[in-house]
Amino acid sequence: MRTIEWHNGIVTTIDQTKLPQKEVILKIKNLSEMAEAIKNMRVRGAPLIGASAAYGLALTAFYSKVSNREAFIKELKASEKILKSTRPTAVNLFWAIDRILNKVKNSNKNLEETKQIVIQEAQSIADEDVQTNLAMGKHGAALIYDGDVILTHCNAGALATVDYGTALGVIRTAWKQGKKIKVIATETRPLLQGARLTTYELKRDGIPVKLITDNMAGFLIQKGMINKVIVGADRIVQDAIINKIGTFSLAVIANEYEVPFYVAAPKSTFDLSKKFREITIEERKHNEVTHFRSLPVAPPGVDVFNPAFDITPYKYISGIICEDGVFFKKDFDTFGKNPFSNKK
Repeated sequence: MRTIEWHNGIVTTIDQTKLPQKEVILKIKNLSEMAEAIKNMRVRGAPLIGASAAYGLALTAFYSKVSNREAFIKELKASEKILKSTRPTAVNLFWAIDRILNKVKNSNKNLEETKQIVIQEAQSIADEDVQTNLAMGKHGAALIYDGDVILTHCNAGALATVDYGTALGVIRTAWKQGKKIKVIATETRPLLQGARLTTYELKRDGIPVKLITDNMAGFLIQKGMINKVIVGADRIVQDAIINKIGTFSLAVIANEYEVPFYVAAPKSTFDLSKKFREITIEERKHNEVTHFRSLPVAPPGVDVFNPAFDITPYKYISGIICEDGVFFKKDFDTFGKNPFSNKK
């Protein structure tokens, strides 16, 4: 399920705020529309946000009317500022923008050639994400046994990527290998990405899935009803993974009951120059908590705290799956150095 595509100056993508009731295709025609889609989570998931930001720069390039390369680079820098202001935590957004701008900086091409570099690099970022997820799925599926019941949190599937998925990519691969697995999906408050998106994807694929509320997960783990937990990540730093709010609690409970807890994320999500205290955790609008869609579920004026992500230290994590292989606890002390050197 390809979630985002470039059509000669128009980016098409699924409006994830409408799922599962409607499958609405957005036709994004300029940078401001792309920035709005990212900010308001019409597109979401770290890898997809990265590809979307890249296509935002491609739209700038496609519709640019400036007459020289220097003016065009100024346009790109202005677009960079807008895109980087949309969501502060998921590092793939910053990675994709920086990758394109560095390519432009090092090219020394004329104006038209520079525009094409931006568009082609955005397309490469999207295409590479698909292959990355397939590789990740293959590595991660080796950790899954026939008969496993796997708990996942939020949505780390095709809808969070360009195609196939990170955590759900691992699950999809295991299923295609013939392993008779079942999935437990948390609803993922406050925006219900698990209920709305993860179950939507798994039902489409025919993979057995059962939906639970977030506060039921500990009970299932305690009862021995979960064999493994697999989640995605929005940022991986030297000493922790940062992912959808609720991940930390699941990791602590899984660790207490010796249930393996795995994280699946591409190398573009690794930000190993930083520690978690250096990262801004996005806080979102209060009405995401006080309302479901337009329906109020709390009294008017109640105070709200709505962080989008939490921080899980490595001591609670059994392994991190990426396109180059799996990092286990013994590997985590290499983070901040060159952890990928032995993974190829």
